[in-house]
Amino acid sequence: MEYNDSLSIGMDDFSGNEDMEIPDVLPMMAVRDVVIFNYMIIPLFVGRPNSVEAVNEALGSNKLLMLVTQRDATKDNPVAEDLYEVGMVCMVMRTLKLPDGRLKVLVQAMSKARIKEYKRKEPSFQVSVEVIEEEEPGPITVEVEAMMRTVRDQTEKIMSLRGILSADLMMIINNIEEPGRLADLVGSNLRLKIVESQAILEETNPVKRLKLVSELLAKELEVSTVQAKIQNDAKEEMSKSQREYYLREQLHALQKELGDTDERIQEIEELEKKLKKRKMPKAIRKEAKKQLSRMEMMHPDSSEATIIRTYIDWILDVPWEKSTRDRLDLVAAKEVLDEDHFGLEKVKERILEYLAVRKLNTTTKGPILCFVGPPGVGKTSLGQSIARAMGRKFHRMSLGGMRDEAEIRGHRRTYIGAMPGRIIQGLKTVKSNNPIFMMDEIDKIGSDYRGDPSSALLEVLDPEQNFEFSDHYLNLPFDLSKVMFITTANMSDTIPSPLLDRMEVIRLSGYTQEEKLVIANRYLVPRQLKENGIEATHIKLQDETLTYIITHYTHEAGLRNLEREIGKICRKVARKIAEGGRGPYSITRQTIDKYLGPPKSIPDSEIQTLDQPGLVTGLAWTEVGGEILHIEVNLMPGKGKLTLTGQLGDVMKESAQAALTYCRSRSQEMGVEEDYFDKIDIHVHVPAGAIPKDGPSAGITMATALYSAIAKKKLIKGLAMTGEVTLRGRVLPIGGLKEKALAALRANINKVIIPDQNKMDLSEIPADVKEKMQFFPVKDMDEVVRIAFGHPEKKTGRRQRKA
Repeated sequence: MEYNDSLSIGMDDFSGNEDMEIPDVLPMMAVRDVVIFNYMIIPLFVGRPNSVEAVNEALGSNKLLMLVTQRDATKDNPVAEDLYEVGMVCMVMRTLKLPDGRLKVLVQAMSKARIKEYKRKEPSFQVSVEVIEEEEPGPITVEVEAMMRTVRDQTEKIMSLRGILSADLMMIINNIEEPGRLADLVGSNLRLKIVESQAILEETNPVKRLKLVSELLAKELEVSTVQAKIQNDAKEEMSKSQREYYLREQLHALQKELGDTDERIQEIEELEKKLKKRKMPKAIRKEAKKQLSRMEMMHPDSSEATIIRTYIDWILDVPWEKSTRDRLDLVAAKEVLDEDHFGLEKVKERILEYLAVRKLNTTTKGPILCFVGPPGVGKTSLGQSIARAMGRKFHRMSLGGMRDEAEIRGHRRTYIGAMPGRIIQGLKTVKSNNPIFMMDEIDKIGSDYRGDPSSALLEVLDPEQNFEFSDHYLNLPFDLSKVMFITTANMSDTIPSPLLDRMEVIRLSGYTQEEKLVIANRYLVPRQLKENGIEATHIKLQDETLTYIITHYTHEAGLRNLEREIGKICRKVARKIAEGGRGPYSITRQTIDKYLGPPKSIPDSEIQTLDQPGLVTGLAWTEVGGEILHIEVNLMPGKGKLTLTGQLGDVMKESAQAALTYCRSRSQEMGVEEDYFDKIDIHVHVPAGAIPKDGPSAGITMATALYSAIAKKKLIKGLAMTGEVTLRGRVLPIGGLKEKALAALRANINKVIIPDQNKMDLSEIPADVKEKMQFFPVKDMDEVVRIAFGHPEKKTGRRQRKA
């Protein structure tokens, strides 16, 4: 139900219906947003089913209908408590059915009435009504006459201020001599609140009703006066601004005609043009316009103007909504990844998974990946390859040694020389808001009195927060959720736990000898030939020679030193070519020392090891990959003293103590007397004494070495082991199994004893490595002893090819 503002009000039309008899029971309809007064003719739009039913019921009898106003206009199905008790009995004068099913009804107010009882509520209201008789106004006194004039004057002023003054309406108002009718007519045309209009309606004394209207008019006049003043001031301000704009445009035109254009004006105009062209969020554009207006009012030589100009330039240069389109062809992306890198299947699979999800859901957020592995395994180059595969821009920043939080978040503009942080700087450099953003050496971040950069990175590397990353310099939110962040580290132990928790860690182990050979032929040799300006016809490098370089001139998990050695050979060949040589120069094992000098490392497989009891090979994990660890035990007459040498850490010393306790508990199995340990001294030594060593994974190695020396038994050949030991001889799990397995393979060791709880880690070891090796999962030291001395009694000695 809606109230139509266009009212038709007459006085003479009511005379014929004032004496009509009103029944006690009438259909009732609720109206909203309007209070109907005496002598009103008003159109109503009827849409609610119960209201339509009430109108039809009135048309079917005497056309009389009780109309009452809702207390809450928002309710579509009001009940009795939602309606006022006093309303108007109206006659339905005309109806029109609209195409949408609603009715347009013209009603004429007949008499004021009060609801006594609700007779029916469905399908429409039917009520018992009581006609409210109007009190006699009595003779018109001077006070009443003055009040009537005041009401007329106030009504004219209010309508004039609102711009709705009508000569016809004012003529009707001026001709009314009855205070009650004047109050009703004015109240129906002033857009008062429903509560105020209802109060006027319910007042039966004409003079009191007129007084109430006068009080409301006084309040409304005050409000309308203030409102008109506000509108007038706003209009004057707008006119002033338009005038200034017009004059400024005229001034610019005159200066242009005279060839006397101010450089300052040109600068402002250029910035305005750039601002119009740049795509950016509304809030950012609003801030840029504000700063541009400030700059326009400042003297160009002031320091503040220079700061604002730099700030505006940064806002314009940051790629707020500029991005590159992802290449979502998974086949093509796989070809690019395979072309750039050999192996690394796990990383490639993760990138292809992201592209697949991105293809199905374009709104997915960028992943936060962390590549952890030794130096030279291709972590940084892998990021570049990912960017090429996805068709994105690539940016790299190093976090190593960073100590200032402002490097990430930027400096506040109050400081001299302030700049945004390196995150925003990198995005400006690549001119894209969805690049591959690589952060190298995240495990080497520092902190001092200037702040903690790792804490600042918590927001950057959190997909739930970085969609509103705020740089201190810009002080505006930037959406980093489209950026694909990739971090690199040599080890995850030094990365703060909250930061590590936000990243998906992917570990890159070292390469096998065979993988290094393939990578050297496919990538390293062609790259060094190109960098040193020689052709493939100038040099001959056989696989046998490359293998010899890998085993005798490098000792690493990655490929950096291998590429350096290949580069050294290429440089010497390039010199010979430059001096007039023609080549080709064949590099063999016999001539390699002329190019690279004597071998820099001797493989463990070529080292002459003593085949004696008390000598055991262990496996260790380092930042640069897996290593072979030799443990030696010597016994001598003494008083039960245990000596540990080789720069062992506290954890390793405790492992030796636990290993000795286990051996003492097995004196009977080793065939020694109970007081044997009181008559000897034991010396445990780990060679390479200049290198600090620590960790629990050498526990079973030390226990086996002690057992071997005491029992005077030799171990089977080609065996290494790793695992933590307890006092009771239980073998606990360790980390870095893949790196240790690769280290064993490099040393031509094909049998490795591992903790039983590490069986699940065998799935991470390449299939070609598992084909060449046997892994023996064990639960306790008794199993280790049986395997180590060649007496396997359980299935643990079988090949674990499917592990």
